[in-house]
Amino acid sequence: MNKQTDGVGNRGVVGATKLLAATAAIALVLSAAPQQARARASDRSGKEVVQAVCAACHGTGANGAPKIGDKNAWSARSTRGLTALSGNALSGIRKMPPHGGNPGLSDIEIKRAIVYMVNSSGGNWVPPISKTARVEERSGEQVVKTICFKCHETGVQGAPKIGDRAAWAPRVKQGFEALRRSAINGHGGMPPRGGEANLTDTEILAAITYMWNPAAPAEQVPAAPAAAVKQDPNHQIVDGMDVYFGVTSAESLRKEHPRTDPESTMHGGIPRGSDYYHLNISLFDAVTKAEIKDAHVEIRVPDPTIGEQIKTVEPMAFNNSVSYGNYFQLPGQYPHTIIVLIRKAGASRASETRFAFRQ
Repeated sequence: MNKQTDGVGNRGVVGATKLLAATAAIALVLSAAPQQARARASDRSGKEVVQAVCAACHGTGANGAPKIGDKNAWSARSTRGLTALSGNALSGIRKMPPHGGNPGLSDIEIKRAIVYMVNSSGGNWVPPISKTARVEERSGEQVVKTICFKCHETGVQGAPKIGDRAAWAPRVKQGFEALRRSAINGHGGMPPRGGEANLTDTEILAAITYMWNPAAPAEQVPAAPAAAVKQDPNHQIVDGMDVYFGVTSAESLRKEHPRTDPESTMHGGIPRGSDYYHLNISLFDAVTKAEIKDAHVEIRVPDPTIGEQIKTVEPMAFNNSVSYGNYFQLPGQYPHTIIVLIRKAGASRASETRFAFRQ
């Protein structure tokens, strides 16, 4: 803090400064617990965090902090990726204290703040997915009354009307899973997912069931039948996306990519410890088969010995193709559950799928 006399002299300013610092420290300690409890219940947006905490330095460029809106300052930093930048913010770097001086900020809030500042400075990052504020699935009735009614209420372009059992009967004979796949892919005049990319597979099935019989209780939604063909354990279809899972040991990558190889520096470098693996996610649109290059992907790996690992899976470009990867430690011979959270650009909710891995 610069010393300014403002007519009271340096000694008075120094004393006042110490008093203010002590008061701020006490307030910070007293407020930390409720802030942490609030963060667990609801994560703030990046803009809210920046306005409340980060703008003090990043709004003006104080203490060498990259100023919000300075494209040159942020472009150089953004090449390091969200994982590296958030790591600096969490542990502190140079004159910036850990958590930006506010221990009540959650990891997700810090990452969102970084994304907001990067995007406000010419970037195009997707904000991270919240672990504490999950959006609940909408009921079939809610989906129908907000989306499907536009055609199914009046029978536009031959759409079977809501509750018209005679019109729905021949379609239901094909099975609810066949109807769901038809709705996901689009049929006749109906676009894929009814024109709403954020509709989940579960919501679509619930909406079809409601239109077949609006009087049926919600809990009577039929379960999807077991697939006749065995699924690829490294491939899942979720919310209109083909999700492919790959895994490579860090040991084999160290042999393949020496330290002089640029690929050896990805995600902060290839880990030197034991039981480390590079997990990779590739995404494609299930209908068009187009590659999804602008999603935000996170992986959670619960483990009984080392605890849960949560990381952003960073985009990696190779020959005009993009996949998402990062390193995780997977000790032990037991099967590990790989929980993948995906949010496509512009989507209001995250999609979740799971894979299993055993050494």
